[in-house]
Amino acid sequence: MEITCSQVIGGTNTPCLVERQNSIITTGKSKNRIHCADDSIAGAVSQRACVFCGARVVLNPITDAAHLVHGPVGCASYTWDIRGSLSSGSEMFRNSFSTDLKERDVIFGGEKKLALCIDEIVQKYSPPAIFVYATCVVGIIGDDIIAVCKAASQRHGIDVIPVESSGFISGNKIIGYRAAGNALIRLITPKEGELIPKTKKINFLGEYNLGGEKWLVERYLREMGIEINVACTGDSTVASLKQVPGGFLNLVQCTGSMHYVARLLEEEFGTPYIDVNFFGAYNTADSLRRIAQFYGEPHMIGAAERLIKRETERIQPDIEYYRTKLTGKRAAIYVGGAFKALAIIRQLRELGVEIVFCGTQTGKPEDYEQIHEMLNPGTVMVDDANPAEIERFLIEKKVDIMAGGVKERTLAHKLGVGFVDHNHDRKDCLAGFDGAINFAHEVYVTCCSPVWKQIRAHPDWEVYHE
Repeated sequence: MEITCSQVIGGTNTPCLVERQNSIITTGKSKNRIHCADDSIAGAVSQRACVFCGARVVLNPITDAAHLVHGPVGCASYTWDIRGSLSSGSEMFRNSFSTDLKERDVIFGGEKKLALCIDEIVQKYSPPAIFVYATCVVGIIGDDIIAVCKAASQRHGIDVIPVESSGFISGNKIIGYRAAGNALIRLITPKEGELIPKTKKINFLGEYNLGGEKWLVERYLREMGIEINVACTGDSTVASLKQVPGGFLNLVQCTGSMHYVARLLEEEFGTPYIDVNFFGAYNTADSLRRIAQFYGEPHMIGAAERLIKRETERIQPDIEYYRTKLTGKRAAIYVGGAFKALAIIRQLRELGVEIVFCGTQTGKPEDYEQIHEMLNPGTVMVDDANPAEIERFLIEKKVDIMAGGVKERTLAHKLGVGFVDHNHDRKDCLAGFDGAINFAHEVYVTCCSPVWKQIRAHPDWEVYHE
């Protein structure tokens, strides 16, 4: 990794921010580590979300819990639609609750208002648990949400759990993941005298059932003779989450949001964990094999191999078709978690697509080392990018297709670049063998759409991209 962003980028005389030099590097023979996992730089307009959002996206898929945002009503815009999670039961999590703090509350404190809001939610909805999220304003005025939640829990006899996700704690979304993890552990830990019996079932950590992925993986594992105990937190309930200590093995898919929880569960309950990735055919096959090998049962290993062989043969003709259409295209990847970036790199390479730009919001040094090993020399790697950087590299690298989240979609389209949505508000299943076909189809219809030829034929196109 030999070129940093201290060089001129985008063919102009404007270098990037000096503070961003070590966060933008180009793959090569050098082994310099990318700078990552730091707070976002003020003024850089990071693509990251806030600490509160990091906590919210992890906990919100708990389907029968109430989620109360303690802060101004604007913060409540981060509600169920930021996680396209599907539920097989309760739809309680689709409601949005806020204490709607005003200027008077900021001056005199919002603890009484918070207590009244909790009482009202219990009276009207009777949820088995309430998660109370602290926001930036709460961090400033110093409301003691822990004490308010403890009193409310005793008053109503349910779990009222504080989520310490005040935005001014940090400029890094990962801190929100940790706040959510602490809240989960608080819910999961058995009360005094309770005993959760151990089973042979699996806990699926970092799976949010965005497009029904949890149900798809559940079907695969059932064919192998393995049952899912509970997913954290896709299509989960308060009662099912309390059975987490009884799991035999923890699978960790979204490593950014759930490695912390997996380590705590291993320390507290002795439950081992392995990293898995069910995005893409290669990753799915590898994950199923490693799960079967962990159990060590011959019939499970055999069932896994039969499933992989059958599904691989079924989808191969489609993959080959899309490969003939996409070979030689150039792609950019910018997603939240590194596990998604790794999966998309493999999938695009299987389709003959060259990756020329890749970045994440929450990747760790070891994640970027894996990404580096999978990319060709000359590929730009970016941590915690801002729109100006993304725009420059999309133009400079002559990108045909970008895979990313909702905030990158409009930017790509304005630049005449096809876009594949891999965000967490989607509804299409992109996991497993069927997901591999869905992803390949979306890349094809987006990248090869005739609309891009029409846009690039416009007289102003070359002028703008000079």
